[in-house]
Amino acid sequence: MAVAKNALRKWQKAREFALGMPGATEDFPWGETVAKVNRKVFVFLGVDDGSHPLGVTVKLTGEAAHAHALTCPGAEPAGYGLGRAGWVSVPLEPQGAPAAEVVCDWIEESYRVVAPKRLIAELDGR
Repeated sequence: MAVAKNALRKWQKAREFALGMPGATEDFPWGETVAKVNRKVFVFLGVDDGSHPLGVTVKLTGEAAHAHALTCPGAEPAGYGLGRAGWVSVPLEPQGAPAAEVVCDWIEESYRVVAPKRLIAELDGR
């Protein structure tokens, strides 16, 4: 399955943005790429090998961002019960998928939900 170049660019930008957050690390549990802070996942990036559609899963506890994310084509509450905690899976490939900037905003919001206060203060100080 060929990966749409635009979606791959968005995915790469999202990954780079996530890993640029204070204290962020990359990990590969279950064979998928995730970004963690303080050993907690703040964004699931899935895989970029073309075996699955590109997308991100972020924790959006703010009502407006959560509702906005769910209006994206193909977006849905995350599986494994994560959706109940505010996690949303957003595909990057469909027509009308969110722009990279919007995805990065959501990644930052997800980071702020998970990160310790000192790292959020560091982010705010940038």
